[in-house]
Amino acid sequence: MKIIHIDENHPILLESLNEIGHQNIIAYKLSKKKISSIIAQFDGIVIRSRFNIDKNFISKTKNLNFIARVGSGLENIDVDAAKEKGIILLSAPEGNSNAVGEHAIGMLLSMLNKIRAAHNSIQNGNWLREQHRGYEINGKVIGIIGYGNTGRSFAKKLKGFQVKVIFHDIQPFGNDIFAKQVSLKEIQNKSDIISLHVPENKQSINMINKKFIQKMKKPFWLVNTSRGKIIVTKDLIWGIKNNYILGAGLDVLEYESSSFEKIYSTKEKDFSFLLKSNKVLLTPHIAGWTFESHRKLAEIIIKKISKLKNTHSSNTN
Repeated sequence: MKIIHIDENHPILLESLNEIGHQNIIAYKLSKKKISSIIAQFDGIVIRSRFNIDKNFISKTKNLNFIARVGSGLENIDVDAAKEKGIILLSAPEGNSNAVGEHAIGMLLSMLNKIRAAHNSIQNGNWLREQHRGYEINGKVIGIIGYGNTGRSFAKKLKGFQVKVIFHDIQPFGNDIFAKQVSLKEIQNKSDIISLHVPENKQSINMINKKFIQKMKKPFWLVNTSRGKIIVTKDLIWGIKNNYILGAGLDVLEYESSSFEKIYSTKEKDFSFLLKSNKVLLTPHIAGWTFESHRKLAEIIIKKISKLKNTHSSNTN
């Protein structure tokens, strides 16, 4: 197949697809407008998040067999438009799930033990012990919202702690050895800590808002390694100021561009609060961005494209 690569990925992706026999065209620097004008000649697209593949873009395809996103979500692709044209959608949520789970643990430990605030204090010439007394995870109830690959990965890593883990998901996964499935109401009634692991869609955007926060029965810590738009930032800040939220670990922000490569509204009052608050821990959308996951994501996409080719060959024969 003739495949266009819109984003740069691990070198193994191109190397392996070349070995399989595909023709690979690199378009890392071509604009969306230019790619749109030539897309009809391609059988496959490989993309991360550089731009949205919308209905208009998809309408210009003629023989497109698949769109492969080297990542976990499909929010930058018009899924309905692709399905209408019979285009197969591939992604690799299992490729960075371990990395995200580890990052969520790291953010949680850092927040509860006030590690960043303590570090900054020492850099400023202080040695303040009582002001940086932390909390233990032991005995806490941890609520996970979204129990797909990353949510389950986080739950597995909590197995080594003496905690109760519950989760809520719209899919009926049922209980496993790591966590118990419960209603959203039970998450709000029992959780000391909430970790978000949901895709960005109509159901999840603005999920964590003032109404949700007010329904929490206990002050809680919040971790978000999923998508920035899940949380309404101004409501998060309200929750922190009013002691509903004890701390927030945010790997993603409402202010991110769709490519995740930059943020906007950096001069806004709310963003300034996030930067300055000792109750907020920020990282630049790197939870799933490890050296190991970089390769694993590519390897998974290679396998899925190879399977498509084998299926196509079998059908042809």
